[in-house]
Amino acid sequence: MNEFQTVYQAIGEEKIKELTRYFYEGVEKNEPLRSLYPKDLKPAEDRLFLFLLQVFGGPTTYSEERGHPRLRMRHLNWVIDEQMRNHWLNNMLTALDKIDVDQNVKELMMSYFVKVANHMINQ
Repeated sequence: MNEFQTVYQAIGEEKIKELTRYFYEGVEKNEPLRSLYPKDLKPAEDRLFLFLLQVFGGPTTYSEERGHPRLRMRHLNWVIDEQMRNHWLNNMLTALDKIDVDQNVKELMMSYFVKVANHMINQ
């Protein structure tokens, strides 16, 4: 178990669902991010929710349904430069600020999102 997998125990499924909802509300308002998604955001929101549940120590439904996450490979179709990374990360951190979680848990989640956002840069 990695350090991030303790988040699920601390905040539960509903907070992760709330985070995901706020993230996609932000996507709707951020033109560069919005341009990466199809018209219907619901499938992407559902996938992110399942992914975050798994990453943070919840059910492994994401891998059971979709296989290994392979995040970088799954995102190679899109240009992710430093600017796009910043759009994504700022949107996620804004969503994180909207949910009520313990500061230590929030910092742990922030560190995960920074690590992943940096890893996704492909340009």
